[in-house]
Amino acid sequence: MTPTADFWFDPACPWAWMTSRWMLEVEQVRDVKTAWHVMSLAVLNDGRDELDDGYKSFLVHAWGPVRVLIAAEQAHGNEVLLPLYTALGQRIHVDGRGIREGGKELVAEALAEVGLPATLIEAWDTDKYDDALRKSHHEGMDQVGMEVGTPVIAVEGNAFFGPVVTPAPKGEAAGKLWDGVRLVAATDGFFELKRTRDREPIFD
Repeated sequence: MTPTADFWFDPACPWAWMTSRWMLEVEQVRDVKTAWHVMSLAVLNDGRDELDDGYKSFLVHAWGPVRVLIAAEQAHGNEVLLPLYTALGQRIHVDGRGIREGGKELVAEALAEVGLPATLIEAWDTDKYDDALRKSHHEGMDQVGMEVGTPVIAVEGNAFFGPVVTPAPKGEAAGKLWDGVRLVAATDGFFELKRTRDREPIFD
């Protein structure tokens, strides 16, 4: 049976976007299927007073897209998350539009691109979906702890944050990274392997 890799993302995170594009490459060269789930940087950082003002401002805007994703999933099924995420990520990251200015319009465009009802944008301004958002968030984050962010991947009983990588490996290189990540994640007592980032995300 093909194993499932559960992948939790916030569409506003550029590093999660990089990892998601890598995961799509992995599916082409390894026996794995990805199931997509929503987590939230706004939920993760809720109540953290030590954050700088710029990041706090970003988090205010970060609520809208994840609420719309949860609303879309509830109304149209889990299968809509990947195409909607892809449409959002193209605009937010590849096109460099971000979510601070015109984020609501950007999400409305993404809904139209994938054929979802325009009325879903109404979720942006309501906390109606926040309980479901927090539930989805914790289903991923509770497996790895709150000291990490997005993405979180869980496969066959092992969950981990990341990998944080740029550019996204393609072809067999993507598969080799998957093999290595799974190997270390399955090692009892393994917690961290890290080095300082020396580049920004490379989206092309």
